Amino acid sequence: MSFADLGLSDELMRAIVESGYTQPTPIQASAIPSVLMMRDIIGVAQTGTGKTASFVLPMIDILAHGRARALMPRSLILEPTRELAAQVAENFEKYGKYHKLSMALLIGGVQMGDQVKALERGVDVLIATPGRLMDLYERGKILLTGCNMLVIDEADRMLDMGFIPDIENICTKLPAQRQTLLFSATMPPPIKKLADKFLSNPKMIEVARPATTNVNITQRLVPVAAAKKREALRALLGEEDVRTAIIFCNRKTTVRELNKSLRASGFASSEIHGDMDQPARIAELDRFKRGDVNILVASDVAARGLDIKGVSHVFNFDAPWHPDDYVHRIGRTGRAGATGTAYTLITPDDAENIENIEKLTGQTIERVGVPGRSANPADTGDGDEKPARRGRGKRDAKPARDRAEPAEAAPAVAQAPAPAPAPRAASRAPFAEDRPQREREQDRGRGRRDQRRDRDDGPDDGWNGPVPAFLDVTLGR
Repeated sequence: MSFADLGLSDELMRAIVESGYTQPTPIQASAIPSVLMMRDIIGVAQTGTGKTASFVLPMIDILAHGRARALMPRSLILEPTRELAAQVAENFEKYGKYHKLSMALLIGGVQMGDQVKALERGVDVLIATPGRLMDLYERGKILLTGCNMLVIDEADRMLDMGFIPDIENICTKLPAQRQTLLFSATMPPPIKKLADKFLSNPKMIEVARPATTNVNITQRLVPVAAAKKREALRALLGEEDVRTAIIFCNRKTTVRELNKSLRASGFASSEIHGDMDQPARIAELDRFKRGDVNILVASDVAARGLDIKGVSHVFNFDAPWHPDDYVHRIGRTGRAGATGTAYTLITPDDAENIENIEKLTGQTIERVGVPGRSANPADTGDGDEKPARRGRGKRDAKPARDRAEPAEAAPAVAQAPAPAPAPRAASRAPFAEDRPQREREQDRGRGRRDQRRDRDDGPDDGWNGPVPAFLDVTLGR
Protein backbone atom coordinates (compact mmCIF):
# COMPACT_ATOMS: atom_id res chain seq x y z
CA MET A 1 0.00 0.00 0.00
CA SER A 2 1.16 3.54 -0.80
CA PHE A 3 0.02 6.93 0.43
CA ALA A 4 -1.81 7.34 -2.89
CA ASP A 5 -4.15 4.52 -1.83
CA LEU A 6 -5.31 6.28 1.36
CA GLY A 7 -7.61 8.87 -0.22
CA LEU A 8 -5.52 11.96 0.51
CA SER A 9 -5.74 15.12 -1.62
CA ASP A 10 -3.36 15.91 -4.46
CA GLU A 11 -1.93 18.90 -2.55
CA LEU A 12 -1.20 16.74 0.46
CA MET A 13 0.32 14.00 -1.67
CA ARG A 14 2.63 16.55 -3.23
CA ALA A 15 3.90 17.61 0.21
CA ILE A 16 4.33 13.98 1.28
CA VAL A 17 6.36 13.11 -1.81
CA GLU A 18 8.54 16.21 -1.37
CA SER A 19 9.21 15.06 2.20
CA GLY A 20 10.62 11.80 0.82
CA TYR A 21 7.86 9.40 1.91
CA THR A 22 6.08 6.89 -0.31
CA GLN A 23 4.95 4.04 1.96
CA PRO A 24 2.79 4.61 5.07
CA THR A 25 3.70 2.92 8.34
CA PRO A 26 1.21 0.34 9.69
CA ILE A 27 -0.52 2.80 12.00
CA GLN A 28 -0.76 5.38 9.22
CA ALA A 29 -2.26 2.84 6.83
CA SER A 30 -4.82 1.80 9.44
CA ALA A 31 -5.70 5.19 10.94
CA ILE A 32 -5.76 7.65 8.02
CA PRO A 33 -8.76 6.17 6.14
CA SER A 34 -10.77 5.88 9.37
CA VAL A 35 -9.99 9.47 10.38
CA LEU A 36 -11.06 10.68 6.94
CA MET A 37 -14.34 8.82 7.50
CA MET A 38 -14.81 10.87 10.70
CA ARG A 39 -14.49 7.87 13.02
CA ASP A 40 -13.29 8.17 16.60
CA ILE A 41 -9.95 6.39 16.97
CA ILE A 42 -7.93 4.78 19.75
CA GLY A 43 -4.39 4.27 18.47
CA VAL A 44 -2.04 2.11 20.53
CA ALA A 45 1.48 2.24 19.10
CA GLN A 46 4.97 2.35 20.49
CA THR A 47 7.13 5.36 19.84
CA GLY A 48 8.78 5.77 16.42
CA THR A 49 5.89 4.24 14.44
CA GLY A 50 4.83 7.41 12.60
CA LYS A 51 1.90 8.11 14.90
CA THR A 52 2.00 11.90 14.51
CA ALA A 53 1.51 11.81 10.74
CA SER A 54 -1.38 9.37 11.18
CA PHE A 55 -3.50 12.21 12.56
CA VAL A 56 -1.79 15.29 11.07
CA LEU A 57 -2.26 14.18 7.44
CA PRO A 58 -6.02 13.49 7.51
CA MET A 59 -6.63 16.56 9.69
CA ILE A 60 -5.11 18.80 7.03
CA ASP A 61 -7.51 17.48 4.40
CA ILE A 62 -10.52 17.64 6.71
CA LEU A 63 -9.76 21.23 7.77
CA ALA A 64 -9.20 22.32 4.17
CA HIS A 65 -12.98 22.73 3.94
CA GLY A 66 -14.19 25.48 6.24
CA ARG A 67 -13.18 28.82 7.71
CA ALA A 68 -11.77 29.78 11.09
CA ARG A 69 -13.58 32.22 13.39
CA ALA A 70 -12.15 34.55 16.01
CA LEU A 71 -11.39 32.91 19.38
CA MET A 72 -12.92 29.62 18.18
CA PRO A 73 -10.34 27.09 16.96
CA ARG A 74 -11.72 24.43 14.62
CA SER A 75 -9.51 21.63 15.96
CA LEU A 76 -7.49 21.01 19.10
CA ILE A 77 -4.41 18.84 19.66
CA LEU A 78 -3.35 18.28 23.27
CA GLU A 79 0.29 17.38 23.96
CA PRO A 80 1.94 16.74 27.34
CA THR A 81 5.11 18.80 26.73
CA ARG A 82 6.26 21.88 24.87
CA GLU A 83 8.69 19.87 22.74
CA LEU A 84 6.00 17.49 21.52
CA ALA A 85 3.66 20.39 20.76
CA ALA A 86 6.41 22.13 18.77
CA GLN A 87 7.12 18.92 16.88
CA VAL A 88 3.47 18.55 15.85
CA ALA A 89 3.57 22.18 14.68
CA GLU A 90 6.57 21.30 12.50
CA ASN A 91 4.58 18.45 10.96
CA PHE A 92 1.70 20.79 10.08
CA GLU A 93 4.16 23.20 8.53
CA LYS A 94 5.79 20.47 6.46
CA TYR A 95 2.69 18.65 5.24
CA GLY A 96 0.30 21.63 5.08
CA LYS A 97 2.54 23.80 2.90
CA TYR A 98 0.03 23.73 0.01
CA HIS A 99 -3.04 24.38 2.18
CA LYS A 100 -4.12 27.75 3.51
CA LEU A 101 -4.51 26.72 7.13
CA SER A 102 -3.72 28.87 10.16
CA MET A 103 -2.15 27.43 13.30
CA ALA A 104 -1.48 28.56 16.85
CA LEU A 105 0.82 26.99 19.43
CA LEU A 106 -0.16 27.46 23.09
CA ILE A 107 2.76 26.48 25.29
CA GLY A 108 4.53 27.90 28.32
CA GLY A 109 7.73 29.85 27.77
CA VAL A 110 6.34 31.82 24.81
CA GLN A 111 4.81 35.26 25.27
CA MET A 112 1.09 34.97 25.92
CA GLY A 113 0.21 38.21 24.15
CA ASP A 114 1.18 36.89 20.72
CA GLN A 115 -0.81 33.70 21.33
CA VAL A 116 -3.92 35.73 22.21
CA LYS A 117 -3.54 37.81 19.03
CA ALA A 118 -3.38 34.65 16.92
CA LEU A 119 -6.54 33.32 18.59
CA GLU A 120 -8.34 36.61 17.97
CA ARG A 121 -7.66 36.26 14.24
CA GLY A 122 -9.02 32.70 14.28
CA VAL A 123 -7.09 29.46 13.81
CA ASP A 124 -7.82 26.16 12.09
CA VAL A 125 -5.42 24.16 14.24
CA LEU A 126 -4.71 24.80 17.91
CA ILE A 127 -1.82 22.80 19.41
CA ALA A 128 -1.61 23.18 23.16
CA THR A 129 -0.38 21.85 26.47
CA PRO A 130 -3.26 21.44 28.95
CA GLY A 131 -2.03 23.97 31.52
CA ARG A 132 -1.60 26.89 29.10
CA LEU A 133 -4.91 26.09 27.38
CA MET A 134 -6.85 26.11 30.66
CA ASP A 135 -5.11 29.34 31.69
CA LEU A 136 -6.26 31.16 28.55
CA TYR A 137 -9.72 29.60 28.75
CA GLU A 138 -10.23 30.82 32.31
CA ARG A 139 -9.16 34.32 31.21
CA GLY A 140 -11.88 34.27 28.58
CA LYS A 141 -9.38 34.40 25.71
CA ILE A 142 -10.57 31.27 23.93
CA LEU A 143 -13.86 29.51 23.17
CA LEU A 144 -14.02 25.76 22.54
CA THR A 145 -17.62 25.52 21.34
CA GLY A 146 -16.56 25.54 17.68
CA CYS A 147 -13.94 22.81 18.03
CA ASN A 148 -15.18 19.75 16.15
CA MET A 149 -12.01 17.68 16.24
CA LEU A 150 -9.93 16.72 19.30
CA VAL A 151 -6.64 14.82 19.43
CA ILE A 152 -5.32 13.58 22.78
CA ASP A 153 -1.73 12.56 22.10
CA GLU A 154 0.60 10.59 24.41
CA ALA A 155 -2.30 9.87 26.76
CA ASP A 156 -0.26 7.64 29.07
CA ARG A 157 2.31 10.42 29.42
CA MET A 158 -0.55 12.79 30.29
CA LEU A 159 -1.49 10.34 33.02
CA ASP A 160 2.07 10.21 34.37
CA MET A 161 2.23 14.02 34.51
CA GLY A 162 -1.11 14.42 36.27
CA PHE A 163 -2.98 16.05 33.35
CA ILE A 164 -5.98 13.70 33.20
CA PRO A 165 -8.25 15.97 35.33
CA ASP A 166 -7.40 18.90 33.01
CA ILE A 167 -8.18 16.79 29.95
CA GLU A 168 -11.53 15.71 31.38
CA ASN A 169 -12.32 19.35 32.11
CA ILE A 170 -11.39 20.38 28.56
CA CYS A 171 -13.51 17.60 27.05
CA THR A 172 -16.61 18.86 28.88
CA LYS A 173 -16.20 22.28 27.22
CA LEU A 174 -16.08 20.89 23.67
CA PRO A 175 -19.15 20.11 21.55
CA ALA A 176 -20.65 16.72 22.37
CA GLN A 177 -20.80 15.91 18.64
CA ARG A 178 -17.16 15.89 17.66
CA GLN A 179 -14.47 13.56 16.36
CA THR A 180 -11.96 12.43 19.00
CA LEU A 181 -8.64 10.70 18.37
CA LEU A 182 -6.70 9.25 21.31
CA PHE A 183 -3.15 7.94 20.97
CA SER A 184 -1.11 6.19 23.62
CA ALA A 185 1.82 3.81 23.81
CA THR A 186 0.11 1.84 26.59
CA MET A 187 -3.49 1.52 27.80
CA PRO A 188 -3.53 1.54 31.61
CA PRO A 189 -7.00 1.44 33.26
CA PRO A 190 -7.30 5.27 33.74
CA ILE A 191 -6.74 5.82 30.00
CA LYS A 192 -9.28 3.11 29.14
CA LYS A 193 -11.75 4.84 31.45
CA LEU A 194 -11.06 8.20 29.77
CA ALA A 195 -11.64 6.68 26.32
CA ASP A 196 -14.89 5.01 27.41
CA LYS A 197 -16.17 8.32 28.76
CA PHE A 198 -15.31 10.69 25.92
CA LEU A 199 -15.05 8.64 22.71
CA SER A 200 -18.03 7.42 20.70
CA ASN A 201 -17.80 3.90 19.28
CA PRO A 202 -14.06 4.25 18.61
CA LYS A 203 -12.08 2.06 16.25
CA MET A 204 -9.19 0.38 18.08
CA ILE A 205 -5.93 0.34 16.13
CA GLU A 206 -3.02 -1.49 17.73
CA VAL A 207 0.17 -1.99 15.77
CA ALA A 208 2.35 -3.36 18.57
CA ARG A 209 1.71 -4.99 21.91
CA PRO A 210 1.62 -2.31 24.63
CA ALA A 211 4.95 -1.78 26.40
CA THR A 212 6.95 -3.82 23.88
CA THR A 213 10.34 -2.52 22.84
CA ASN A 214 11.50 -2.11 19.27
CA VAL A 215 13.08 -5.29 17.90
CA ASN A 216 15.62 -3.11 16.05
CA ILE A 217 17.13 -1.94 19.35
CA THR A 218 19.90 -3.97 20.98
CA GLN A 219 19.44 -3.63 24.75
CA ARG A 220 22.09 -4.18 27.39
CA LEU A 221 22.39 -3.68 31.13
CA VAL A 222 25.75 -2.65 32.61
CA PRO A 223 26.12 -3.45 36.35
CA VAL A 224 28.37 -0.86 37.97
CA ALA A 225 29.00 0.70 41.37
CA ALA A 226 27.22 4.04 41.82
CA ALA A 227 30.51 5.91 42.30
CA LYS A 228 31.84 4.54 38.97
CA LYS A 229 28.92 5.42 36.69
CA ARG A 230 30.62 8.37 34.99
CA GLU A 231 33.76 6.33 34.40
CA ALA A 232 31.71 3.47 32.95
CA LEU A 233 29.78 5.85 30.70
CA ARG A 234 32.99 7.35 29.32
CA ALA A 235 34.32 3.87 28.63
CA LEU A 236 31.15 2.94 26.72
CA LEU A 237 31.20 6.18 24.75
CA GLY A 238 34.81 5.46 23.79
CA GLU A 239 34.32 1.78 22.97
CA GLU A 240 31.11 2.08 20.95
CA ASP A 241 30.83 3.61 17.49
CA VAL A 242 28.66 6.44 18.78
CA ARG A 243 27.49 8.73 16.01
CA THR A 244 24.79 10.52 18.01
CA ALA A 245 23.57 9.61 21.48
CA ILE A 246 20.99 10.70 24.04
CA ILE A 247 21.85 10.12 27.71
CA PHE A 248 18.92 10.08 30.15
CA CYS A 249 19.10 11.01 33.83
CA ASN A 250 16.35 10.94 36.44
CA ARG A 251 17.09 14.34 37.95
CA LYS A 252 17.75 17.74 36.44
CA THR A 253 20.76 18.31 38.70
CA THR A 254 22.29 15.08 37.40
CA VAL A 255 21.76 16.26 33.81
CA ARG A 256 23.67 19.48 34.48
CA GLU A 257 26.51 17.82 36.38
CA LEU A 258 26.94 14.99 33.86
CA ASN A 259 27.00 17.33 30.88
CA LYS A 260 29.65 19.45 32.60
CA SER A 261 31.70 16.31 33.30
CA LEU A 262 31.45 15.05 29.72
CA ARG A 263 32.47 18.40 28.26
CA ALA A 264 35.44 18.53 30.65
CA SER A 265 36.43 15.07 29.35
CA GLY A 266 36.46 16.28 25.75
CA PHE A 267 33.05 15.12 24.53
CA ALA A 268 30.85 17.35 22.36
CA SER A 269 27.76 17.27 24.58
CA SER A 270 24.82 19.48 25.44
CA GLU A 271 21.85 19.30 27.82
CA ILE A 272 18.08 19.74 27.97
CA HIS A 273 15.89 19.67 31.06
CA GLY A 274 12.82 21.26 32.63
CA ASP A 275 14.65 24.16 34.33
CA MET A 276 15.71 25.62 30.98
CA ASP A 277 13.45 28.19 29.35
CA GLN A 278 11.84 27.31 26.05
CA PRO A 279 14.18 29.25 23.71
CA ALA A 280 17.23 27.64 25.33
CA ARG A 281 15.76 24.16 24.98
CA ILE A 282 14.85 24.69 21.34
CA ALA A 283 18.33 26.04 20.67
CA GLU A 284 20.02 22.99 22.23
CA LEU A 285 17.79 20.60 20.30
CA ASP A 286 18.66 22.43 17.08
CA ARG A 287 22.38 22.15 17.85
CA PHE A 288 21.96 18.41 18.34
CA LYS A 289 19.93 17.99 15.14
CA ARG A 290 22.52 19.99 13.14
CA GLY A 291 25.40 17.91 14.49
CA ASP A 292 27.12 20.76 16.34
CA VAL A 293 27.10 18.35 19.30
CA ASN A 294 26.63 14.60 19.05
CA ILE A 295 25.65 13.84 22.65
CA LEU A 296 22.52 15.19 24.32
CA VAL A 297 22.11 14.73 28.09
CA ALA A 298 18.41 14.89 28.96
CA SER A 299 15.82 14.46 31.65
CA ASP A 300 12.58 12.64 30.86
CA VAL A 301 11.16 15.86 29.47
CA ALA A 302 12.77 14.72 26.18
CA ALA A 303 11.98 11.02 26.52
CA ARG A 304 8.77 10.80 24.51
CA GLY A 305 7.86 11.71 21.00
CA LEU A 306 10.93 13.66 19.91
CA ASP A 307 11.74 12.42 16.42
CA ILE A 308 15.46 13.03 15.92
CA LYS A 309 16.87 11.14 12.98
CA GLY A 310 20.05 9.11 13.20
CA VAL A 311 20.36 8.59 16.96
CA SER A 312 22.64 5.56 17.13
CA HIS A 313 22.72 5.06 20.91
CA VAL A 314 20.68 5.70 24.01
CA PHE A 315 22.31 5.53 27.44
CA ASN A 316 20.30 5.42 30.64
CA PHE A 317 22.76 6.94 33.10
CA ASP A 318 20.03 6.35 35.69
CA ALA A 319 17.64 3.42 35.46
CA PRO A 320 14.17 4.98 35.09
CA TRP A 321 11.85 4.92 38.08
CA HIS A 322 8.85 3.92 35.97
CA PRO A 323 9.03 0.94 33.56
CA ASP A 324 7.06 2.74 30.83
CA ASP A 325 9.73 5.44 30.74
CA TYR A 326 12.31 2.81 29.79
CA VAL A 327 10.33 1.93 26.66
CA HIS A 328 10.02 5.56 25.64
CA ARG A 329 13.62 6.46 26.41
CA ILE A 330 15.20 3.73 24.33
CA GLY A 331 12.66 4.45 21.57
CA ARG A 332 14.73 7.53 20.63
CA THR A 333 16.95 5.13 18.66
CA GLY A 334 16.06 2.40 16.16
CA ARG A 335 13.46 4.62 14.49
CA ALA A 336 11.95 4.25 11.02
CA GLY A 337 13.47 0.82 10.46
CA ALA A 338 16.99 1.77 11.53
CA THR A 339 18.93 -0.17 14.16
CA GLY A 340 20.11 1.22 17.49
CA THR A 341 21.73 0.29 20.79
CA ALA A 342 20.56 1.09 24.32
CA TYR A 343 22.70 0.74 27.45
CA THR A 344 21.39 1.11 31.00
CA LEU A 345 23.84 1.58 33.86
CA ILE A 346 22.49 -0.28 36.89
CA THR A 347 23.56 -0.28 40.51
CA PRO A 348 22.48 -2.77 43.19
CA ASP A 349 19.77 -0.28 44.23
CA ASP A 350 18.17 -0.62 40.76
CA ALA A 351 17.32 -4.31 41.12
CA GLU A 352 13.62 -3.70 41.73
CA ASN A 353 13.30 -1.19 38.87
CA ILE A 354 15.01 -3.54 36.40
CA GLU A 355 12.80 -6.43 37.50
CA ASN A 356 9.73 -4.27 36.77
CA ILE A 357 11.11 -3.25 33.36
CA GLU A 358 11.77 -6.85 32.34
CA LYS A 359 8.34 -7.86 33.58
CA LEU A 360 6.65 -5.09 31.59
CA THR A 361 8.56 -5.76 28.36
CA GLY A 362 8.40 -9.55 28.72
CA GLN A 363 12.10 -10.06 28.08
CA THR A 364 15.34 -10.59 29.97
CA ILE A 365 17.86 -7.91 29.06
CA GLU A 366 21.45 -8.99 28.49
CA ARG A 367 23.97 -8.08 31.21
CA VAL A 368 27.40 -6.95 30.00
CA GLY A 369 30.49 -5.55 31.65
CA VAL A 370 32.14 -2.20 31.22
CA PRO A 371 34.63 -2.51 28.32
CA GLY A 372 37.74 -4.16 29.71
CA ARG A 373 36.02 -5.34 32.89
CA SER A 374 33.70 -8.03 34.08
CA ALA A 375 29.96 -7.58 34.59
CA ASN A 376 30.38 -7.81 38.37
CA PRO A 377 29.34 -4.45 39.90
CA ALA A 378 31.93 -4.96 42.65
CA ASP A 379 34.73 -5.24 40.05
CA THR A 380 35.09 -1.52 39.48
CA GLY A 381 38.59 -0.78 40.71
CA ASP A 382 40.51 2.34 39.82
CA GLY A 383 43.56 2.51 37.58
CA ASP A 384 42.04 1.93 34.14
CA GLU A 385 43.44 4.11 31.43
CA LYS A 386 41.19 6.66 29.83
CA PRO A 387 39.60 5.03 26.76
CA ALA A 388 40.40 6.29 23.32
CA ARG A 389 37.26 7.93 21.93
CA ARG A 390 36.06 7.40 18.44
CA GLY A 391 33.26 8.83 16.34
CA ARG A 392 32.76 12.22 14.83
CA GLY A 393 31.68 15.37 16.58
CA LYS A 394 34.01 14.99 19.57
CA ARG A 395 36.70 17.48 20.47
CA ASP A 396 40.31 16.47 21.09
CA ALA A 397 40.53 14.64 24.38
CA LYS A 398 41.42 16.63 27.49
CA PRO A 399 42.27 15.27 30.92
CA ALA A 400 39.10 14.58 32.86
CA ARG A 401 38.46 16.81 35.86
CA ASP A 402 36.09 14.50 37.66
CA ARG A 403 38.07 11.30 38.04
CA ALA A 404 41.24 10.46 39.92
CA GLU A 405 43.14 8.19 37.52
CA PRO A 406 46.34 9.52 35.85
CA ALA A 407 46.43 10.87 32.32
CA GLU A 408 46.73 8.34 29.52
CA ALA A 409 50.31 7.16 28.96
CA ALA A 410 51.98 6.90 25.57
CA PRO A 411 51.31 3.49 23.97
CA ALA A 412 55.01 2.51 23.94
CA VAL A 413 55.43 2.92 27.68
CA ALA A 414 54.38 0.01 29.85
CA GLN A 415 52.57 1.23 32.92
CA ALA A 416 51.54 -0.96 35.82
CA PRO A 417 47.95 -0.42 36.91
CA ALA A 418 47.51 1.36 40.21
CA PRO A 419 46.26 -0.88 43.00
CA ALA A 420 42.56 -0.65 43.73
CA PRO A 421 41.77 1.03 47.05
CA ALA A 422 40.44 -1.19 49.79
CA PRO A 423 36.63 -1.09 49.71
CA ARG A 424 34.89 0.57 52.59
CA ALA A 425 32.27 -1.43 54.38
CA ALA A 426 29.63 1.24 53.96
CA SER A 427 30.36 2.03 50.28
CA ARG A 428 28.25 -0.72 48.76
CA ALA A 429 24.57 0.16 48.57
CA PRO A 430 22.19 -2.67 49.49
CA PHE A 431 20.07 -4.36 46.86
CA ALA A 432 16.56 -2.94 46.66
CA GLU A 433 14.95 -6.06 48.05
CA ASP A 434 17.23 -5.94 51.15
CA ARG A 435 16.21 -2.40 52.05
CA PRO A 436 13.38 -1.55 54.42
CA GLN A 437 9.99 -1.03 52.80
CA ARG A 438 9.83 2.51 54.16
CA GLU A 439 13.10 3.47 52.41
CA ARG A 440 11.86 2.12 49.08
CA GLU A 441 8.62 4.07 49.39
CA GLN A 442 10.59 7.24 50.18
CA ASP A 443 12.72 6.73 47.04
CA ARG A 444 9.64 6.28 44.89
CA GLY A 445 8.13 9.40 46.41
CA ARG A 446 11.26 11.38 45.55
CA GLY A 447 11.01 10.06 41.99
CA ARG A 448 7.42 11.23 41.65
CA ARG A 449 8.22 14.64 43.10
CA ASP A 450 11.16 15.08 40.74
CA GLN A 451 9.01 14.09 37.78
CA ARG A 452 6.42 16.69 38.80
CA ARG A 453 9.18 19.30 38.98
CA ASP A 454 10.11 18.32 35.42
CA ARG A 455 6.54 18.94 34.21
CA ASP A 456 6.81 21.04 31.17
CA ASP A 457 3.67 23.08 31.25
CA GLY A 458 4.54 25.86 33.67
CA PRO A 459 3.30 29.46 33.61
CA ASP A 460 4.46 32.05 31.14
CA ASP A 461 8.01 33.03 31.99
CA GLY A 462 7.81 36.35 30.18
CA TRP A 463 10.30 35.49 27.44
CA ASN A 464 10.26 38.25 24.79
CA GLY A 465 13.03 37.06 22.48
CA PRO A 466 12.75 36.01 18.83
CA VAL A 467 10.52 33.03 18.09
CA PRO A 468 11.89 30.24 15.84
CA ALA A 469 10.04 29.99 12.53
CA PHE A 470 8.08 26.84 13.34
CA LEU A 471 7.04 28.29 16.73
CA ASP A 472 5.75 31.52 15.25
CA VAL A 473 2.10 31.67 16.27
CA THR A 474 1.34 34.06 13.43
CA LEU A 475 1.71 31.30 10.84
CA GLY A 476 -1.36 31.89 8.70
CA ARG A 477 -1.87 31.17 5.08
